[in-house]
Order: sequence, then C-alpha cells, then structure tokens
Amino acid sequence: MQQYCAGVSVPARVNFNRIFQPFKYSVGHLTSIRLKYLIPNAVTLNMQIHFRKTGQLNLNAAPIFLLITTIIFSFSFIQAQPVTGYWKGKIDRKNVEVKIIKNGDSLTGTSYYYESQNSYRRYSIKGYFDERDNSVVWWDDQLIEEKKGKRILPTTGTIPYLMTADFNCPGGTKMFLNGNAALKENKRLRGPVDLQKYNSPVFTDEWDFIIDNYTAGGNDPDLIDSIGKLALNKPVPAQKEIIEEESEKPVAKTLTAQPKKQIFIPLPKKEPIVKTIDQPVKETIVQAPPESIKEKFVTRRKLILQEIPVSGDSIELRFYDNAEIDGDSISIFLNDQLLYEHIRLTDKAYVIKLAVKELNDSNELVMVAENLGSIPPNTSLMIATIDGKRYEARLESTEQSSAGIRFIRKLP
Repeated sequence: MQQYCAGVSVPARVNFNRIFQPFKYSVGHLTSIRLKYLIPNAVTLNMQIHFRKTGQLNLNAAPIFLLITTIIFSFSFIQAQPVTGYWKGKIDRKNVEVKIIKNGDSLTGTSYYYESQNSYRRYSIKGYFDERDNSVVWWDDQLIEEKKGKRILPTTGTIPYLMTADFNCPGGTKMFLNGNAALKENKRLRGPVDLQKYNSPVFTDEWDFIIDNYTAGGNDPDLIDSIGKLALNKPVPAQKEIIEEESEKPVAKTLTAQPKKQIFIPLPKKEPIVKTIDQPVKETIVQAPPESIKEKFVTRRKLILQEIPVSGDSIELRFYDNAEIDGDSISIFLNDQLLYEHIRLTDKAYVIKLAVKELNDSNELVMVAENLGSIPPNTSLMIATIDGKRYEARLESTEQSSAGIRFIRKLP
C-alpha cells in the first residue's frame, strides 16, 4: 500500500477483472478495450470494458464504470491539496501565518508576521513546489499592509525573507514545513522555519475563499490571478485626526482711577474658538521596484541541462533566438557571477569568448530570462566551439526557472 499525505491510501494495482466478472458474457466472442489511467506517484489502474461483436457496451457495468472514473479523477488534486492551505508556526522564532496556494507549477499567497491580530506586517508571497523531493521554496515579495498596535512589532518581517522547507507528514495526518529562513537580498541564514498546516486561519482575507474551495473550482488559474491582484491593491486605511485649538482667553486690564482724571481702556474683542480638521490623506500605493537580475538569479531554480568537456585555450559561445524572434532578452551568469546582461536574442549570433585557463575545474553557466518576449517561454540556441569541436544546447528559461550548462575542464 502506498500512503498519501492527504490520508488516502490505494493499492499499487487494482484487479478490476474480479469486479467486472459478473458482467462478462460467456456466449460468443468478445471484443475488449483496455483503458489505462496514470495516477500521480506512479499508481496505475487498469480497467477492461467488454463489448459484444455488435460494439454495444454492457450496460450492467456502466454504474461501476462511472464510480471508478469519479474516483480516478479525484486523485488529480492529491498533490496540490497538501501544500495549499493555512500554515502557522515560527519563522526565525517569531509568530507567522502563511497562506500558500499552488497555481500550476508556482506558489502564491500571503504571509503575516505578527504579535497580535492588531499588530502585524503582511506580505504577498511567490514561490514554487518541487514534487521531486517535496521541497517548498517561497519568498516575501511585496509589503502590502502594516498595522501597529500598542505592542512593538517584531524585527522579523522588516526585510523580505527567502524560505526553503521540506514538506513532511509523519503518520499521514499532520503536515509540516521544516527548513530555514534567509535574507532575500544576500541569502544570509537567519533562523529556522517550523510551520504546521491547520484547517482555519488566524487572519481573514481574500485568499480564504480560494483555500476553502480549492477542490471545488477555487484552483482556477484566472480566479487565483484575480485574487492576487486584488490583494496587491488593498488600500491601507489612513487614520483621521481632529485637532481642536483654542486661543487663550484675553484678560481685561483694569487701571485704578486717579483722583483728578479717569482713563478707560476698552477690552479687546474675544477671539473665536477655531476648529481645524485635517483633510483626508490621499492614499497612495507605492509599488515595489521590479526584481533586479541578481534577485531573479537567486530566487529561480537552476536546471543544468548538459555537461560539456573543456580543453584547449578558449571557448567560443554563440547565442541565437531558438524560435520566432519575439524580443527575448537574457543575462548570463558564470559561477554565480553576472557575466553579461541585456542580451537581445535575434537570428544573428551574440558571441562570448572565455579563456580556459581562467576557468575552474567545474563551471556552471546559467541563462536567466530578463523577459519572456511576446511568445513565452524565453528560448535560446547556444552553440559552443571548444578545441575545434561543436556542441549545441537549447536553453529554456521562465519566471520560475533558469537553464544552465556545466563545463568540465579536462585534466592535462
């Protein structure tokens, strides 16, 4: 038996011949069609539906067929459900609630760093879920709300964080995200990530509808994108203050009458009380600046597609647009260092030459997409000429991943 984190267990192979045995005909020859359904995590179900020579389906088996079909398609949500939800616990030993929503191969949602429900900072988040090793990576993208109560807000959350965690579900009931938090800018480790999945949130917002209805239509990509835009445009309420100012009341001046002459001084006019009300503050939402190319390099997955041996004195690299010329622009990193940026791909080669003596024994060259052009994804053809030999590689980069090549120096 194979156990799922969602608490569902299915056998590695189900024998449907026994289920359909009462419905087989013993008269004449039967024509059979075998339908094979592949379920996530390599669970395979085989069904055999029998027909007469006339080609008509045995109707007695139809109810069971519909039931099995419903069960099969319900498994399509098993992988998306566990990571989508309300996660509460500690990041860098501070209170946090993270709402994660899986949208295709990406993650979106929001995070709250808080001392109480009246004192918190809220960020939008982005990330991705790697199904190969159950690792979850997300980062604080934009500060969209801040509320200060009587208590001082924690220092956690003042600088965007980058979280890397493993998805665990010991016993198949409770679900955890355990890993480390680092500063988004320089990847310096700051503290542990310890989160557990719950059925209800601490903070209510627009993402709750998506999470609560994820398997009933809430996983629609267009709906998730619309909610994401709504969250980013949420206004921060401005506090109105009414200041009442009152001038000091003048005091009447009285002079003592002289025996021979009396002098009368008129009292000054009483100044009216003035109330001033501040005009409402115009709310302005400041959009966070776009990610720099170095931030894109740090936060995106790096997929090494090919290894190429290196010999001789130099390497010549030529980059072309691999498909229709649609305005693709890239940056090139070598061993985590920015080498060239703003390279516009066309049908004419962009040439880079590297001296072999300046390379390490193992070198990673990564192509980062600066944009996706008018036809996503960003694709390029790289032709490498090394010691008279020609190598070709087709590189594809998106907003979630960057493609790369590893060059290995041959020992003399």
